[in-house]
Amino acid sequence: MIKANNPGLKSWLEVNPNSDFPIQNIPFGIIRKNDAARPASRIGDYVIDLSAMADYGFFDNLKIKDLSVFYAPVLNDFIALGRPGWRAVRDRISEVFMDGNTELINDDDAKAQIIVALHDVEMMMPVEVGDYTDFYSSEEHATNVGRMFRDPDNALLPNWKHIPVGYHGRSSSIVVSVTPIHRPKGQMKADDQDKPVYGPCRLFDFELEMAFIAGGSTQLGDQIKVNEAEDFIFGMVLFNDLSARDIQKWEYVPLGPFLGKSFGSVISPWIITLDALEPFRVSGPEQDPKVLPYLDFTGNRNFNIQLDVYLQPQNMDSHLICRSNFKYMYWNMSQQLAHQTVNGCNINVGDVYASGTISGPSPDSFGSMLELSWKGTKPLKLPGDIERKFIHDFDTIVMKGYAEKDDLRIGFGEVSTQVLPAKE
Repeated sequence: MIKANNPGLKSWLEVNPNSDFPIQNIPFGIIRKNDAARPASRIGDYVIDLSAMADYGFFDNLKIKDLSVFYAPVLNDFIALGRPGWRAVRDRISEVFMDGNTELINDDDAKAQIIVALHDVEMMMPVEVGDYTDFYSSEEHATNVGRMFRDPDNALLPNWKHIPVGYHGRSSSIVVSVTPIHRPKGQMKADDQDKPVYGPCRLFDFELEMAFIAGGSTQLGDQIKVNEAEDFIFGMVLFNDLSARDIQKWEYVPLGPFLGKSFGSVISPWIITLDALEPFRVSGPEQDPKVLPYLDFTGNRNFNIQLDVYLQPQNMDSHLICRSNFKYMYWNMSQQLAHQTVNGCNINVGDVYASGTISGPSPDSFGSMLELSWKGTKPLKLPGDIERKFIHDFDTIVMKGYAEKDDLRIGFGEVSTQVLPAKE
């Protein structure tokens, strides 16, 4: 058993029983404190400054050669320690904060530097993202899109059940939660128009996704084997991959998404490690036809993570509009990474790999407005006689995610995005 995962552990810090961040979670992120960005973890509503823990010697016995990883403004160097390093640090944080351990609890000076209230820090981008791949791995989502835009009787393209379809996105426009996103502008062409027009997109959409953060690097020409892929995965975040559906529809033939997808993608600030998610493994959907050998994996590679999406119009309460689950993914993360590298493509620490829209089998589990409103033909009804076909200016989209089993809950917090009008 991973020591920090012990379900019987309690912390001497106060933790709400419904918190996403019990002592069994121990996520990693970057906080801004006293005008400096630094690595941190979290228990309940308390942030744990890892640079301060290093200052007071709490990591001295972990055989980490370069303690500067605890002072860097992004987590890349820390992640580059590899799984033994991540696990040792996570276990050590758990040990220091478990009920009964007095190493820190009796040191008022150290506590004042190490423990910070969540509301007293600003959450920053947790990693420097070098490359970003967006997959298309939910069968329900791909089928819905195929029914809307192609042949309803042959919704999936011939390659879909043979390869994890994906494309390389724009890493520069990945931002952290609560960063507002302006409505993009571009070319659009309606079906009843002869020529395209230019202006702000009209069909602004969210996409409910999760993403994993690469935890290792490879050399050009290397291939990651499917059953070894998790050694190269540090952890996961919630991911709102925003879309301009009308811009995308006009541009995507023949090379795929471009301006309609590169204006903003938003991630949650805390990276939840695969170690913390270990208790929530489940089998995925049956893959038929049988995959090629390089994609044939063993064990349970999906995770039972409940996902909720809320829509909040300006100056109004939020309203739940979608309940889905990461376990629905047809192609799992190990297969995605194996396919990404099968041609010898090298990867780097901090790379982001998004799942694609996560839709479930029922209409209330569809992971985008495109599906929820069925291309605008079935507007969503919100309280106060408000309707939405797509996202309006000043709407806020909030995504939450958590895994729960027995009495253990490991959550991701939330990713929040407000849409602002297009810039002049």
